[in-house]
Amino acid sequence: MAGSQRRIAKELAEITKDTPEGVTANLVDESDVYRWSILMEGPEDSPYAGGQFKLLLTLPVDYPFKPPALKFETKIYHPNVTNDDKGAMCLGILKSEEWKPSSKISAVLRTARSLLAEPNPDDAVETSIAEQFKNDRKEFERVAKEWVTRYASKRA
Repeated sequence: MAGSQRRIAKELAEITKDTPEGVTANLVDESDVYRWSILMEGPEDSPYAGGQFKLLLTLPVDYPFKPPALKFETKIYHPNVTNDDKGAMCLGILKSEEWKPSSKISAVLRTARSLLAEPNPDDAVETSIAEQFKNDRKEFERVAKEWVTRYASKRA
């Protein structure tokens, strides 16, 4: 377990020094390296632009041999994020069969933010939103922007 904590502390230091664009990461509690509070800005040129999303990154005690979990605490209208209070994100890099111990948290955060810019409707957890994304992009973008204003506005 001590090795896990060392690796996590090292990655937190790296992220603090070289923060992925549009992302801020802090420990939820200084005494617990396994829970990170993430603030993610919606990418420009996406329906999420201008939004600020809170996420929770939870690392397993056997990290890096098992992937972390990433969930949106801010509601978001997105085909790859569950539309419930769990806010679970379907992200390929976090799937057990795709996770590699050499993967880093910074890569997870970059991938998550890029999924905001480019949703993947073929790997959706919200199929109705994915269908809308594929078949009526204008309406998808309108609703996504409305949710940003309602739930993720920096003024909220």
